Amino acid sequence: MTAQPFFQAIAIGFEIVGVSAMVIGFVVAVAIALRAWIRTKDGAIGFRTLRESFGGVILLGLEILVAADLVRTVTSTPSLTDAFVLALIVLIRTVLSFSLQIEIDGVAPWRRALVTGPEVMARAAKRSGDATA
Repeated sequence: MTAQPFFQAIAIGFEIVGVSAMVIGFVVAVAIALRAWIRTKDGAIGFRTLRESFGGVILLGLEILVAADLVRTVTSTPSLTDAFVLALIVLIRTVLSFSLQIEIDGVAPWRRALVTGPEVMARAAKRSGDATA
């Protein structure tokens, strides 16, 4: 009896959760941005709110998808090719996450305190309810 089908199902579950987080997060980010735009009557604030909140959602989704890749690779038959493919996937997703984080915060991570995805979403939601933010 092998546990590989079980871990394959776990990896698929992570992928579903990662994609679902991005889809649901997009809907929430649009709602927050619309709220900010309606309350402030300023499209620039609405757009910035959308970029920041959806950027945080994409970061969360990428982290979950990396977890799916790790589960799939660690539980598969070990091979050098699988290790290289995992390294390449993680490298690409890390570069994407890094560049998204810089785009959202406007500053490199080592120049500011750590800001998590939920903190970005909370800040965007607060801004949408406060016309002076």
